[in-house]
Amino acid sequence: MYLFYTPNILGESEEIGRTYNLNEEESGHCVRVLRYTRGDEILLTNGQGMTYEARIINPHPKHCEFEILRAERQQRHHKAYIHIAIAPTKNIERLEWAIEKCTEIGVDEITPLLCRFSERKQLRTDRLQKILLSAAKQSLTPYLPKLNELTPYEEFIKQAKEETKFIAHCYKDDKKELKNELKNSKSVLVLIGPEGDFSEQEVQEALRLGFVPVSLGNSRLRTETAAIVACHTAVLVDN
Repeated sequence: MYLFYTPNILGESEEIGRTYNLNEEESGHCVRVLRYTRGDEILLTNGQGMTYEARIINPHPKHCEFEILRAERQQRHHKAYIHIAIAPTKNIERLEWAIEKCTEIGVDEITPLLCRFSERKQLRTDRLQKILLSAAKQSLTPYLPKLNELTPYEEFIKQAKEETKFIAHCYKDDKKELKNELKNSKSVLVLIGPEGDFSEQEVQEALRLGFVPVSLGNSRLRTETAAIVACHTAVLVDN
């Protein structure tokens, strides 16, 4: 079953019987591409944990109208809030792939980081948002991750509020295994550096602010792979 995104619906049981319209993009996909018609039932989410079963009333390709039949709040697959902060890759397709896969796995928040050795200094978060939304719908995820704007590294680490904070880097310092440090955490933040890694100064500044240095395994991983491994590890341990 295909999942449609409807952020304008916020309620639960009180929404039953009410009518709404899909936005133009979702309407076009529903009516023109999938060829749903009057009387067909569809599945929707508001991206905040609610799913709705609905019946199409007016299959208009620009403002498809539907009536809500049932509403249900879905539980997250993991308990901890998972935040991945990643330096954008020079090849933007690699970052897009990482965001797509982290969304499918179950990330809650993603922040692109502008680091000292970052090769990409600008970012179109509107395009990344579309990729994130598509991945959430494809994987039937009722919780849409939060995507932040590109943020300078020093500014970001100073304002980080997560209960457990980690920095994954490639220097030969004494590092913990991420999988061994995640138990019973209510919120988790993992920093993933650029293709040239974090600078030594950036690592030291993070450690000063309480970040724990961690390893993601025995292999040296690409930036996008490291983000996916960190996200999967956090979800897996939390379950």
